[in-house]
Amino acid sequence: MEVELTNQNFEEEIMNSSLPALVDFWAEWCGPCKVSLSHIEEIAKEYQGRLKVCKVNVDKSPEIAIRFSVMSIPTFMIFKEGKVMKKRVGAMSKEDLEKFIQPYL
Repeated sequence: MEVELTNQNFEEEIMNSSLPALVDFWAEWCGPCKVSLSHIEEIAKEYQGRLKVCKVNVDKSPEIAIRFSVMSIPTFMIFKEGKVMKKRVGAMSKEDLEKFIQPYL
């Protein structure tokens, strides 16, 4: 299951999470974001209970994108214990996403 992050729930869902979190910064108008969408959904199902998968719509929650210096989308970040562990810009295949998250599980 994916969690849509907003200014209201970001602290609780990410900063206070006991699980590592994959955060996808995206927008509805972003073509490359749509390419990664099905991969994100699969990752959320397959890693349920081991990884929190979250999305930030940069148009609806620009403050979060600004806070983490997101200048291009899609941008993927891994958070662990409230800290950004890794950041990558650009669409990724499912295989690339798995390689991206694996060290933090």
